[in-house]
Amino acid sequence: MTDKVEFGLDTFGDVTLGSDGKLLPQAQVIRNLVEEAVLADEIGIDFIGVGEHHRDDFAVSAPETVLAGIATRTSRIKLGSAVTVLSSDDPIRVFQRFSTVDALSNGRAEVILGRGSFTESFPLFGFRLNDYETLFTEKLDLFAAIRKGEPVTWQGSIRPPLEDQSVYPPIENGTLKTWIGVGGSPESVVRAARYNLPLMLAIIGGDPKRFRPYVDLYHQALDQLGGATLPVGVHSPGYIADTDEQAREELWPHYKLMRDRIGGERGWPPATRADFLSEVERGSLYVGSPETVARKIAATVKALGAARFQMKYSSGPLPHEKMMRSIELYGGRVIPAAREILAEKLELSEA
Repeated sequence: MTDKVEFGLDTFGDVTLGSDGKLLPQAQVIRNLVEEAVLADEIGIDFIGVGEHHRDDFAVSAPETVLAGIATRTSRIKLGSAVTVLSSDDPIRVFQRFSTVDALSNGRAEVILGRGSFTESFPLFGFRLNDYETLFTEKLDLFAAIRKGEPVTWQGSIRPPLEDQSVYPPIENGTLKTWIGVGGSPESVVRAARYNLPLMLAIIGGDPKRFRPYVDLYHQALDQLGGATLPVGVHSPGYIADTDEQAREELWPHYKLMRDRIGGERGWPPATRADFLSEVERGSLYVGSPETVARKIAATVKALGAARFQMKYSSGPLPHEKMMRSIELYGGRVIPAAREILAEKLELSEA
């Protein structure tokens, strides 16, 4: 298991505080994000995912462009989205942009396709929320056809049909690694299996072990459909400092600002300190010292049989310098400790 488990990072490009206590310009946030990815590459982290949003508290609206910049500054880290909102995009352009990143990075590009948890891209790009299900279903079907690397013949209800149409540039070697991001819908889990694509579980609250039935459903669906065994990944938020107390104190005010802003839009009550600590201690917030976070990640990986764990290291206006230190601890201490714990558990299970 330990040889197969990958450890990654995710960010949505949250707009952060500068040294003067004021929010940084979005352009500077993007430049800082590239530096964060360079650090992750240097210290051996396996993957970095960049999310897509279209609002003032997140700086990244074009993840592939940022990933292209990262590709030219890094040498080994895998580069992907977290996630690409396929419903409000064009599958052909998505493929072309990621195949370009793949070329620039010498084969390190991945894409995680999903519906996204925000809907601002629908009115921005002229799509109706009433078409939510149809848009994702048909666009995923078209993307899957493009991904095969052959001339595409396809017909649906959302766009004119394609007949024997080639898409350029092609992936240089193999196929573009494509995950389906799922937040907890059985239908989405089965859809990932039907297209024979890896499953990325977005677990942002509650006990992560509650997602085990989705993992089992995914493997059962793959087996019934005659598909190969495919990896399951986990995306969850986290933050690392030298001690548990330091990590909690540094993250809490920024977490609350982000959580209350989003919650206010969705009718949630304000976040309380007790709620925060409950998620840290028993839920899906991976916050604490390197030793604490390593143990918690290893427990989740073991419980879900995950092949990859991606920690969302950005959280509201948390400053760039704090995130850099968290990345440093994640790559330098958390990942080695988690691998060691998983190796010990594997040896015990085989004994």
